Amino acid sequence: MRSVRSIRTQADRRRRRHLRVRKKVVGTAERPRLVVFRSSKHMYAQVVDDTKRVTIVGASDRTDGVKPEGPGKTAKSFALGRHIAEQAKAKGITRVVFDRGGYLYHGRVKAVADGARKGGLEF
Repeated sequence: MRSVRSIRTQADRRRRRHLRVRKKVVGTAERPRLVVFRSSKHMYAQVVDDTKRVTIVGASDRTDGVKPEGPGKTAKSFALGRHIAEQAKAKGITRVVFDRGGYLYHGRVKAVADGARKGGLEF
């Protein structure tokens, strides 16, 4: 007999959490959304205006301007946060809404947020 509940993977659970968060978190022109995506090796961040449906700034930890101050993925994530903050400030953005993308606010995701705050963005 087949089970009633289907097997849910970790990625499925993260997508559901992300959708649940996205119901509440909306980026506007005055306060766009800082989105984080975490893969097993790299980090990606974007600043998105949801009203116009356009990405204002985007970067990854492999982008040329990202210079980590130590070894490891967390240091690269912190440097990514500082880099995305510099790019956003150049476009005239100082306040954002942080979208953790369904991930726990811990480790590399927190490092991106801390780097963005250190770079001058206000959450």
